[in-house]
Amino acid sequence: MAYRLSRRQLIAGAGASALFAPGSTFAQPPAVARGVVFEDRHGDGRRRPGSAGIPGVMVSNGRDVTPTDADGAWSLPVEPGDAIFVVKPAQWTTRTSLGGVPQFSYMHQPEGSAQHLHSPYPVVAPTGALPASLEFPLLRQEERAEFEALLISDTQPENVTELGYVRDDIVAAILDVGAAFGINHGDVVADDLSLYPRYLQILNSTRLTWHHCPGNHDINYTAVDDACSRETWKRTFGPRHYAFQYGEAAFFVLDNVEYLGQGRYRGAFGPSQLAFVRNVLKRVPAEQLVVLSMHIPLRCHLDPGNPADTTADWRELLDLLAGHPHAVSFAGHLHATEHHYLPRGQDLTGGGPRPHHHHVLTAACGSWWSGPCDHRGIPFADSTDGTPNGFHVLAVAGRRYATRFVPAVTKTPAQLRVMVDGPHRRAEAAGVAGAGSHRLGLSVPVDAIGASRVIANVFDGGPTTRVELEVAGHAERTAMSPVSMPDPLMVDLFKGEAPRKSWVQAVACSHIWQGALPPTLRPGAHVLVVRAWDEYGRAHVAKAVLEVTRPGA
Repeated sequence: MAYRLSRRQLIAGAGASALFAPGSTFAQPPAVARGVVFEDRHGDGRRRPGSAGIPGVMVSNGRDVTPTDADGAWSLPVEPGDAIFVVKPAQWTTRTSLGGVPQFSYMHQPEGSAQHLHSPYPVVAPTGALPASLEFPLLRQEERAEFEALLISDTQPENVTELGYVRDDIVAAILDVGAAFGINHGDVVADDLSLYPRYLQILNSTRLTWHHCPGNHDINYTAVDDACSRETWKRTFGPRHYAFQYGEAAFFVLDNVEYLGQGRYRGAFGPSQLAFVRNVLKRVPAEQLVVLSMHIPLRCHLDPGNPADTTADWRELLDLLAGHPHAVSFAGHLHATEHHYLPRGQDLTGGGPRPHHHHVLTAACGSWWSGPCDHRGIPFADSTDGTPNGFHVLAVAGRRYATRFVPAVTKTPAQLRVMVDGPHRRAEAAGVAGAGSHRLGLSVPVDAIGASRVIANVFDGGPTTRVELEVAGHAERTAMSPVSMPDPLMVDLFKGEAPRKSWVQAVACSHIWQGALPPTLRPGAHVLVVRAWDEYGRAHVAKAVLEVTRPGA
């Protein structure tokens, strides 16, 4: 998500008024690509005489999808600028390059990236004439129906220092999670695409395969429009969008950042990408789980009318899922955590319309690596909605799924934070003598009890989350009410002296609950117990000690 364009982006966008000339790579006539998908029994990617072709494997040009025949052969129309790739089937894998990037595609750009792109970063080199045969190797691997995948988003380092934060705060936390693979949901870096090689070097330590969705900070900003805005991305990570199968699930890695030129963008998939999704889903059994990953959310809580924070053709995407009732999608971009349940097309299995679960993931960089530094010299970096920076883990069991939030490496594993807001905290902020002395507001004068409220930020909470409050020994549990508001802790942090990027401020949060304190509380220490049942029905408990003080104490 971009609140403000960098000076470099503005200069680049203003100077890119004529990107494509007549006769450029993307104006060439279509051709027909042919090839074979074969079993790589030696692990070196070479097809030897007698190498077995693999039937029934989907191959795509980014729009059309065709299965290989009995001998593993396929053919597709292809235009300059297309990526031709295999949709990895279950029980098979591909070789990977540095950082675990899968190698499963061929870029057809005979003249390379447009010479007048004037990118300061490496772009796609000329590929020359289309080869007579494009051969894609696959290796066998065991894949179970139950597995876990890492979901991260917005690692977004601006420089090598912040890339070190990614290494020490996020990648170090990933090492102990036993996952089958990972998906980064975009804004891999913050505009400086020269950081990709070192990012991949760090990611290589995980020894996992990593899939990447392009973000709005992963664009070649010297491009005049969307067509040539991903040339460094394609050189580094491969196709802008693709799909793969793992276990009994189908995954889509999508690009819904449409670049409009001069630093502007909006959320949209476009007809070609939607056609690709449609054509793959035709060959995915209706009972399988479908997982879609992208950068910009389909919808958002904070600013649902902003075209840069939502996806224009989200309904068209969900209509494609009508025959696949077991589907979930993930996005990043907002640097806030949200859950949405969106209307979708008629469920063709006979169950009627079903809401689609869309989960906006927390940002790995949180508040863009802002805030006071810890003992390691790494910024506090909690997101603007109060969620600690971190990542999620997707657990798949057949067609069922669940996610769990994992905070960054030194953060507490707690899933919620409890505080007490009221006039005592405001008095503290104003420097009034006798006010509470802690940001969480857990020391409350007895005469402020009636005007105070317990605030619970359930970091990965959503519309179906339930939260209850209990003051041990004083009252029965009472339901807390959801409220859209900024986290008071973040309001204080970002209006104080904490180092931050200029656009960072606390925002209204979709996962805060509030409740009243019992008016009969007397001076002394009391235990607050907050229980939350998350979107998957799992229970989380947080306890805090509330000290009620006498006037003037």
